[in-house]
Amino acid sequence: MTDITEIAAALEDKEYKEAAKLIKQLQTKSPENPWVKYYMARYYELTNNPEKAETIYKQILHDITNPKIISQARQGIQRIETAAQDRRKQAIETAKNDPSNLEPALLILEAVSPEDKPAAIQNISRIFKTDTYTTRMQIQSRGWRLYKTGPIAEIQIYGQELLNAGIPVFWGTLADIQKIQIFRVEHFQSLSSPAVICKDSLNRLGSIAFNWSEVSQRVEGLLPMFMDIMDYSPHRRTDQFRHKEITQDYAQICDLHIPSRNCILRICDQSYQFQQGTDFTKTSVDMPNSDNPKDLKSRSQKSPQIPQSTTRINWNHLLEMLDQQLDVTVWSEFTPFAETVLDYTNMLSKIESYVDVDRKSETPWDSAFQLYSGLTFLRNRENR
Repeated sequence: MTDITEIAAALEDKEYKEAAKLIKQLQTKSPENPWVKYYMARYYELTNNPEKAETIYKQILHDITNPKIISQARQGIQRIETAAQDRRKQAIETAKNDPSNLEPALLILEAVSPEDKPAAIQNISRIFKTDTYTTRMQIQSRGWRLYKTGPIAEIQIYGQELLNAGIPVFWGTLADIQKIQIFRVEHFQSLSSPAVICKDSLNRLGSIAFNWSEVSQRVEGLLPMFMDIMDYSPHRRTDQFRHKEITQDYAQICDLHIPSRNCILRICDQSYQFQQGTDFTKTSVDMPNSDNPKDLKSRSQKSPQIPQSTTRINWNHLLEMLDQQLDVTVWSEFTPFAETVLDYTNMLSKIESYVDVDRKSETPWDSAFQLYSGLTFLRNRENR
């Protein structure tokens, strides 16, 4: 009968074929022997199959009570994790020798379904050496999260490891986002042969003709518009009156992505000239003029001649027209993403927003939308 010491000796001597044969014999003759699982795991570990080895080691911790085997399994898991960290570190250092691999990049964690969440928590915690409670708080069931920033060499390696573990992520560089051309639409000239009057990054006015089939997706979002008020509190010993910033309104924004031209057509209700070009009230079915707070918000008056309600109606007609012309994915979970990036003020300050909203002071929300739309553009381009 196969002896445990024979298996151990074969593995020690790197006689892996012999070890596999002996393990199989022991498994057949003595399946209840708790050492079978351990040596199976050890065999996989030594033959460069760490995923299978780690899975079996963890099964041992769950199923077996023998203290010596449990100790050996824990040591095996530690060896695998240490080796993975060393390989990752070496790969990052090697990649950094190429200056192009030092470009600032972002790792984006996509939404994780409830049934996949336990495995995702374990894998993310293992890869980033974080505790499970912290990881659980960072996983979102809706929208995206900016999970990590750093040089693209590092981000790619972490990203690929997460993908290999079945975790939905993608990544991109700020440089690639900045290469996307943004044209701010002032109005549509026509719809049948679509053309827009727009401004480029240098505020030069021109026109762009395109085909609806070129538009690959839409990105929509609400940008808060702020106002300062005097906040009074009799409970404060000093400064009972203080300046406080509150959200007064929302600007509504919609991007049309045209990857074949590496450009985005950006439409904003605060700057769109509804009194020029196409009259959407004649091209769309009338929509209700509701003040229900669940309705999409576009309340800010653009000029003395256009009341808020008219701006809202016109914007709804414009969106309805886009619904009629385009059968594409609409990305509209900007707000939960923005909430994960607003603290990255230094990074956002370097991102030109190309958002035409009249503000008293800059806000990171505008740059956050540029980042969200740009990441969506890159993600879609990579998947085409």
